[in-house]
Amino acid sequence: MIDIQKEPIQYATEVIGKDPFATLLGIRVEQVRDSYALLSLHIKDEFCNAEVRTHGGVLFSLADQAFAVGLHSRGHKAFGVEVKINYFEPALPGDVVLAEATPIDIRKRFSLWSVELRKQTGERVALAHGMAYHLV
Repeated sequence: MIDIQKEPIQYATEVIGKDPFATLLGIRVEQVRDSYALLSLHIKDEFCNAEVRTHGGVLFSLADQAFAVGLHSRGHKAFGVEVKINYFEPALPGDVVLAEATPIDIRKRFSLWSVELRKQTGERVALAHGMAYHLV
């Protein structure tokens, strides 16, 4: 098992980044560094709703996963206590959506994170905010 305190980037990438649900969806970890994560997801037909747009739950899952990977890259155990998301533009089958997680504010016990979802073309799809509780 990878020690989160000794190898936080590896832990965030290998343990958190490859959790079973993220793996099932095909979410890929593109880049991780201290307090930062960039993940991607290739949108498949089966991820879409009746209007042939990516289901909000799929996009939320991508944002939540990026939040978790970024959060754990800091070398401390933590968990999300709240996540909210705003959707702007649809993602369609064949699109690749990137989720970039960065902290807004980090305190001893809590942190607030921003997760921006963009198509590979740069068009903003959604913006999520996540609040985390740190186990210190």
